[in-house]
Amino acid sequence: MSNTSVLAYCRPGYENDTANELTTRYGEAAIYGYPVSKKQSGFALYHLYDDTQLENAITQFAVSQSIFPRQLVAVFCAMKDIEKDDRVGQVLEALKEGELPYSIFGAIDVEYPDTEDGKTLAKFCRKFTVPLRQALRKAGWLTAKENAGKPKLHIFFESFENCFIGYTLPNYASQDHLGICRLKFPSDAPSRSTLKLEDALVNMLSSKQQTRVLRSGGRAVDLGACPGGWTYQLVKRGMYVEAIDNGLIADSLMATGLVEHHAADGFAYKPQFGRVDLLVCDMIEQPDRVAKLMGDWLVKHWATHAIFNLKLPMKRRYETVTQAISLLVSRLDALNDAFSVKVRHLYHDRDEVTVTIIRTSEDEV
Repeated sequence: MSNTSVLAYCRPGYENDTANELTTRYGEAAIYGYPVSKKQSGFALYHLYDDTQLENAITQFAVSQSIFPRQLVAVFCAMKDIEKDDRVGQVLEALKEGELPYSIFGAIDVEYPDTEDGKTLAKFCRKFTVPLRQALRKAGWLTAKENAGKPKLHIFFESFENCFIGYTLPNYASQDHLGICRLKFPSDAPSRSTLKLEDALVNMLSSKQQTRVLRSGGRAVDLGACPGGWTYQLVKRGMYVEAIDNGLIADSLMATGLVEHHAADGFAYKPQFGRVDLLVCDMIEQPDRVAKLMGDWLVKHWATHAIFNLKLPMKRRYETVTQAISLLVSRLDALNDAFSVKVRHLYHDRDEVTVTIIRTSEDEV
């Protein structure tokens, strides 16, 4: 069955926000369609009115340049009422009957929603991948060895009976299964919030940016630091940290000699030596208030770069984020400096988004 659409994986509960983002961004690019989303399903669909715009849609922006999607798949076929017997054969038949966008794919990923119901599909999807991969190679639709430079085929099972078939392109997709980068919690970290900053450092900064922003011996300020989950990531990289919080910072971090704890209000604090390389912030506050504070530090050159979280309301989350970031970016645009700004709802985030603002040098791509 033909079903030309963009399939966006997302955190359960954020289907409507993901749909709003796709509708807004594709509408701005004159890629017209309509969104379909169901609460707690772990994905949203954007059905295209014009089948010929499918590849244009998934190359309009990369997953890393979006906010809520974890993966963006170009769906060209939807299968309903799949029978238990010979699921591989039924998938092959659907591919034969459909119009394949590419004659051969470099890899295959059999996936499922990141929901409690979806997890019941995990074992089946892992087992199903092996015979399907073999059958696809035999049919000539899959390279003999995995080729990351070619389009990847995605089989996304909404349930045991229904699935979407689509593809992603290397420079626009997440390379992680389900679009999820899973990190191991460091046993010596003072809180699990450390994973939020590590997720941002690994997945939102380029290797060149990581080297420049997180240089050993550099200085950072952590606003709302208690008990030190974010400070931990900076200390691990050899940075000196001014940890700002009325609460206590973990003794293990204080023992490193790299942390100065100041019991102060994060909205009133100023850096001890006039400026720092990096400002980080995970305070529980209104998103517009935090965005303004970050802008103040960057505009005043108190911080060269900033990484922070914006806590999200229960409703109109996409609109809330874009409004706060739009005001902040307009302030930065008034400066002579250039900035790279990214906003992502990372896997280790909950009801918040992470923002990275990196002041770019002229020679940086």
